[in-house]
Amino acid sequence: MGMLGKAEAKDRKVTFTAKDSIRCPACDANFRREELFSGRVNAGDLTDELHRLYVPTQAWGTVRPLVYELTVCPSCFAAAWKHDFATMPPKVAEAIVQDTANRIESVQRVFGPLDFQDPRRLVEGAASYYLAMLCYERYGKDVAPTFKQGNASLRAAWLCDELEAEEPGKDYAWAAAIFRNKARVLYRAAIEYEQHGREQVSALRWLGPDTDKNYGYEGVLYVSGILELKCGQRDDEAARRAALDASKRTIARMFGLGKRSKSKPGPLLDKARDLYDRLKAELNQDDDSDDE
Repeated sequence: MGMLGKAEAKDRKVTFTAKDSIRCPACDANFRREELFSGRVNAGDLTDELHRLYVPTQAWGTVRPLVYELTVCPSCFAAAWKHDFATMPPKVAEAIVQDTANRIESVQRVFGPLDFQDPRRLVEGAASYYLAMLCYERYGKDVAPTFKQGNASLRAAWLCDELEAEEPGKDYAWAAAIFRNKARVLYRAAIEYEQHGREQVSALRWLGPDTDKNYGYEGVLYVSGILELKCGQRDDEAARRAALDASKRTIARMFGLGKRSKSKPGPLLDKARDLYDRLKAELNQDDDSDDE
């Protein structure tokens, strides 16, 4: 029975340790990434934030691909997407390593003790995105750091939602709200930078926002709109209405809404139609005058 139990446990592994080691460009530590085996997830619903939910299975339990997406140095807690970590410029690496003590203190103040040596738990997954937000502050405009901070903040919010569901009452709901609002601010800034040529967001290979499907720059505009609706400030009613109206017009132009267009079929169009209706409802507008 003991031998069988060990075999079953081995077969139920959802991750493996990559063969090749990685040298941290910030602190020179060597480590190996934890990778997710293929075929371990069972896709569920898509939320209004374009977050893919996954259904637990009897074979693998609850598997969250987001947990393993970022490269994190277990020594200095430098974190970034794979390519950006591997190609970290020397000046960026120097700035990141100088921030090590503050970065570790900051992330552990939110998430408690963390260990990136052992297989990641949900808490390390959420923390990895907060670490990336801190590290991308040091990157140059060529990698579109504002958008990547926004995407990391949104993903941190999603995983904090799940932490709250697993461990209610530990302030993860508060953290999720903070991260979601920060994502709103950063997505909006990234779009403005794209429009003014400061950062080329639309040129990025992957714009997510999740790991299952790339919704491109249209997805970025949609996410900005949904976050503005759900998390935008409510102290200044006129400013809120202006922001929501701008989002509504952007969504209408992008998807041809108000013209009954079917040029962009698929889940993003369905979500955009729903967002458009929700924006109109809050603005108490009945017209479809967004095509001018």
